[in-house]
Amino acid sequence: MYRYDEFDRRFVSQRVEQFRDQVGRRLSGELTEDEFKPLRLMNGLYLQLHAYMLRIAIPYGGLDGAKLRKLAHIAKRYDRGFGHFTTRQNLQFHWIELKDVPEILGELAQVEMHAIQTSGNCIRNVSADHFSGAAVDEITDPRPYAEILRQWSSLHPEFTYLPRKFKIAVSGAAHDRAAIQVHDIGLQIVRDGAGRLGFTVYVGGGLGRTPFIGKLVREFLPESELLSYCEAIVRVYNQFGRRDNKFKARIKILVHEAGVDEIRRRIEEEYAAIQGHALTLPRAELDRIAAYFAPPAHETMPPLSEAYEQAQAIDPRFAAWAERNVAPHRVSGYGIATITLKGVGEVPGDISAAQMEAVADIAERYACDEVRVSHEQNLVLPHVKLDDLPLVYAALERAGLASPHAGLITDIIACPGLDYCALANARSIPVAQRIAQRFGDLDRQREIGDLKIKISGCINACGHHHVGHIGILGVDRKGEEFYQITLGGSGDEHCSIGDIVGKGFSSAEVVDAVETIVDTYLRLRESPRENFLQAVRRLGETPFRAALYAEVA
Repeated sequence: MYRYDEFDRRFVSQRVEQFRDQVGRRLSGELTEDEFKPLRLMNGLYLQLHAYMLRIAIPYGGLDGAKLRKLAHIAKRYDRGFGHFTTRQNLQFHWIELKDVPEILGELAQVEMHAIQTSGNCIRNVSADHFSGAAVDEITDPRPYAEILRQWSSLHPEFTYLPRKFKIAVSGAAHDRAAIQVHDIGLQIVRDGAGRLGFTVYVGGGLGRTPFIGKLVREFLPESELLSYCEAIVRVYNQFGRRDNKFKARIKILVHEAGVDEIRRRIEEEYAAIQGHALTLPRAELDRIAAYFAPPAHETMPPLSEAYEQAQAIDPRFAAWAERNVAPHRVSGYGIATITLKGVGEVPGDISAAQMEAVADIAERYACDEVRVSHEQNLVLPHVKLDDLPLVYAALERAGLASPHAGLITDIIACPGLDYCALANARSIPVAQRIAQRFGDLDRQREIGDLKIKISGCINACGHHHVGHIGILGVDRKGEEFYQITLGGSGDEHCSIGDIVGKGFSSAEVVDAVETIVDTYLRLRESPRENFLQAVRRLGETPFRAALYAEVA
């Protein structure tokens, strides 16, 4: 895990004191809310429906026990005892008082955390695969590159006031767990024919009001040119991105309107002017950053664990959890454990202070003191010995975090929606809770198999509904909440935007509609081996639409 150097500490501490002064002037009335707004947004502070919300940056999703304990402390002392993990691998506190924010930022700085650039028209928190450094299909760990991008983009003088927010994601594995193709810049680590490391580069992806899949602009970019090429992309966007209409200000609109060939030409032209100058990464600097992410000292373990196998044989609950929540590790005798923050009837992504402390304990004792936040609003223990997984499961069960349904229908992504967000049109949380309750029986979930439901409370798509196998978008119709359903979306390496199946459903109807879709899939799938997304892509929307609207006709 990256550790602050003297520059980082000074930089963050100075920012805390600057904002402390700005908050003092706002509380005294010296600054109006309009004057204060751009200042608070640069420090991750939003004014939502009921209170201030503070969004904490978690670069590429990396946490350790000390950071989790600090977040738990803040939740207890300054919030209502919980936090909310987001699809950007960040954490939000939703009940913050303005007077407390400087103290919170000061406490975060003690454990090398901050809230800088988690909002505003800037380059946001850089995200990456939550299995980084552990996945069996990984070409190389993407976190060093994400850290380099974080350092480059922090308060970049040219990119502090972009036309709109800007998001970058990096994937180091063949299977994309970072949704890179729905980011402004998506970077896929690859090797060329000579075995050299580099990146396939996508530009112009994004969800929201007008969803687009990113366009390929470079098949292979040498790793030393990472910053030069990203600088060229953002310069082109900063120069040509629209500033007259915030709904058309994202780079995805620029790519769409100008065409990918023209945007590629402009990027390459800008890149040629930069290439070979100070932004070219020297090998020594790449190695220095990579050293922070050296793998932990794994023990030499047999590939099979008698304790792990025996625990599965005698405890069906543990066996179910191991089947869904444990992924293979690149090191023999280890596993990757997913902690789903989606217990039946719970709020997706929410975690209590006590649960944060429990995960911190588990990570320190059993997982090399590493925790990752996934963009699916779960936590991951990336390095756990198979021998220790029964003990990890028992500790998670005591903390209420042992739900065995990673990737199943109740492992739902949902934004905070109208319960918190001033931008939302409809509630997301109650819909997610009711769907989870409807499909709460684990045997039924396992019969259905892999199925990702994603819910957003407005067109901004913080719940990533466009790339849900079943996507649900809340809309307002004359003061009543309705829900539009899409089918066939996916955020992986076979990225696709879901298709709208028809008119929306009321809050009272939407859970029944989801059940109708699922029942139609079970009836029409070729075999249990054909998962939901495969069936939708084979069948199209027609049979699902017919079943849905026959039900409500």
